[in-house]
Amino acid sequence: MIRRALPVLIPATGLLYIFAIPSDPEPVKLLFKLIPMALIIGYACLLAPARERRERKLLLLGLFFCMIGDGTLRWFTVGLSAFLIGHLFYIGCFLHRRRITRAKLLALAPLLAYAVYIASRLVRALLDSDEKDLIAPVLLYVAAIFFMSVAAIMNGNRYAIAGSLLFLASDSILSWNMFVSEVRYSGPLIMLTYYAAQWLITSSLLAPRERRPAAAEPRSSSFR
Repeated sequence: MIRRALPVLIPATGLLYIFAIPSDPEPVKLLFKLIPMALIIGYACLLAPARERRERKLLLLGLFFCMIGDGTLRWFTVGLSAFLIGHLFYIGCFLHRRRITRAKLLALAPLLAYAVYIASRLVRALLDSDEKDLIAPVLLYVAAIFFMSVAAIMNGNRYAIAGSLLFLASDSILSWNMFVSEVRYSGPLIMLTYYAAQWLITSSLLAPRERRPAAAEPRSSSFR
């Protein structure tokens, strides 16, 4: 029964936090912010295949540190550090079943261009502000989330790829709104993409894995 309820409770509590819970009192707002993540962690514990024990452990650690980041983001560097650790666990989870192909490598080009653009704009904004001490941790975080997306692409799991790209989008909106310029509807956009990203990343552990190609057969004389 719990397994059937969680796929309904997770989006329901996420939408409740985003659109219905008032900002004050702050502890109540924070509690409702963490509930969807706690449910996602519970969902991962219940449904992750036992044969994927190492990946499940890495995924759960990633989810746990991201939830810590959610709760401590008001202290920016503390929350950022927790998310950074979470991304490192996600990278380890995705790389456990990596398979590098030419198509995947080509797909990294626009991702790299985007990461460089975002990083350059953030650095420029921080240089023009009184928060120059944040340049190093922000760049480190941009690198971490970029490599998480790279690891997801190398893994080949569609849920992992979609989740990592949504995570990148969520953090891009957050950082742009904080340091560059105001983003309209940034609050709902950040949290909608964030919860969706965590849900998809968790689902990647439950989804079928990309199969390795069978041993090559002798070529025929025809051309493709």
